[in-house]
Amino acid sequence: MAADMTDNKTIVGLDIGTSKVVAIVGHQRPDGDIEIVGIGTHPSFGMKKGVVINIESTVQSIQRAIEEAELMAGYDIHSVFVGIAGSHIRSQNSHGVVGTTNREVTQADIDRVIETAQAVTITADQEIIHLLAQEYAIDDHEGIKEPLGMSGVRLEAKVHLVTAAVNAIHNIEKCVQRCNLDVDGIILEQLASSHAVLSDDERELGVCMVDIGGGTTDIAIFTEGAIKHTAVIPIAGDQVTNDIAMALRTPTKSAEEIKIKYACALTQLADEDHVFEVPSIGDREPQELSRQRLAEVVEPRYEELFSLVLDEIRRSGFEDLIPAGVVLTGGASKMEGVTQLAEEIFHMQVRIASPVNIKGLSEVMGNPIYSTGVGLIAYGLHNNDLSRSQASYSGEKQAESHGTSATVHDIDSVDAGVVDRIKGWFKGNF
Repeated sequence: MAADMTDNKTIVGLDIGTSKVVAIVGHQRPDGDIEIVGIGTHPSFGMKKGVVINIESTVQSIQRAIEEAELMAGYDIHSVFVGIAGSHIRSQNSHGVVGTTNREVTQADIDRVIETAQAVTITADQEIIHLLAQEYAIDDHEGIKEPLGMSGVRLEAKVHLVTAAVNAIHNIEKCVQRCNLDVDGIILEQLASSHAVLSDDERELGVCMVDIGGGTTDIAIFTEGAIKHTAVIPIAGDQVTNDIAMALRTPTKSAEEIKIKYACALTQLADEDHVFEVPSIGDREPQELSRQRLAEVVEPRYEELFSLVLDEIRRSGFEDLIPAGVVLTGGASKMEGVTQLAEEIFHMQVRIASPVNIKGLSEVMGNPIYSTGVGLIAYGLHNNDLSRSQASYSGEKQAESHGTSATVHDIDSVDAGVVDRIKGWFKGNF
């Protein structure tokens, strides 16, 4: 009989992707590292570009992944942190300003300025899933991380708000709950991945993380230790697979296998003499193809993707504020030639990142496919108390935004002190 998972230092991350569902069980070691003790994967048949399109198929995929993770970890899984992605994700930077009490910043002042910062107009079909504190300013002094007790008459808070479609959130919750699991939190996938692959130095200096999955490519830009911009591009690994299937006239399943085994994102790196067999459709004979010819199919799609990412970086206004360059992760970043092609387009340094500061299963370490799953565990451990306390009312309690109601699913911040004060605000207002 599997052990009951009651240790609050043991977290399960559930990455419900377009191409696969991954469930990862991990717990925090005394040295702070995450130890992965179980993993389960299953093909995803009910998702498209990060959105549920078939509840029954998604439920079955989740169940299979959870069962495999339970068997490996020796735990009965009862709750999970779930990632969310898709073109329905919206984000914006906001700020709030209040006067201080007796010329000194109190906890009540911080609570009020956070409340003011999140008072933005949100359409009825969107819900707030993250309120991410960036920094504070007192009078003319900016870049303050911990304002409590400081002198001044004017307190300003800068935050990053992330919203998602109400239906997309509820469909994910419904699928998880149909598997007899509780939702500890719904986390933006690129935010989760950043917890697994980025260093503190990169966040502080300025970096753009690009998570290339099966259905979407998720972008997150960090400067001065805080998240400043997020975006989603609906082009990713599945489009590459489709291009291969169409160009080579081969079944999609065969195209995916060919992509994994032979594809190269840069034609000049592919060996013309390396020839492999391509299955044909129906009763036709297989054909032979060189890696270079395959690269000629793959390279334009990656070039298009990276060009769209570059456009998004420029649109964000942070192009000159990311000296640490671009960090690529996700399953579709593993291909040969991806780094070189990305550097040609971005004109800055690029690296491919896998989960760091983890122990345990070797298949997880060094594999960017598991960045989101491991990141969900890291995020859950970092925000465990806050996320669990909000899980009881996420979807029930609402925060007013200029007369427009929006459910607040989660709040993150620059430090634990700010988290506690935001928790205090919620407890005092609901």
